[in-house]
Amino acid sequence: MGVVLVAATDLGVKAWAVNGLQDRVISLGVVDLRLAYNPGVAFSVGAGAPAWLVLTVTAIVTAAVGVVAWRTAAASTNGRLAALALVLGGATANLADRAADGVVTDYLRSGWFPTFNLADTAIVTGAALLVLSTLRQPAPATPSENGTIGAR
Repeated sequence: MGVVLVAATDLGVKAWAVNGLQDRVISLGVVDLRLAYNPGVAFSVGAGAPAWLVLTVTAIVTAAVGVVAWRTAAASTNGRLAALALVLGGATANLADRAADGVVTDYLRSGWFPTFNLADTAIVTGAALLVLSTLRQPAPATPSENGTIGAR
């Protein structure tokens, strides 16, 4: 459900941005709402590559994230599930956006950082939460010298 919520929210905001930001910029202080299109992936990497190649690689990576989320869901904590939902929801939204015309719609501009969108924010936040949840996991139980199982 979280994946659908993240993807739907991002795609809705992108649709609004395409219609509402064509010839204008809305200043929000720290960021401006400014329409841009990215033919590449993060930081416009691969912007010169053929659109079909970027779409294919993006689809493979998104599918891999989906498989990891599905295979680990039963053993995951709520925090880890939320993190996976953010990453997968953001990746799915960007993939769906790119599938339409070969580019991803961006609309958040800070002036000192490349223009991005809500899906990008979800992916980065989810990835950071995954790293934090991994660092906070207790060490796995290991056999001790006397044969009993205990934590390291």
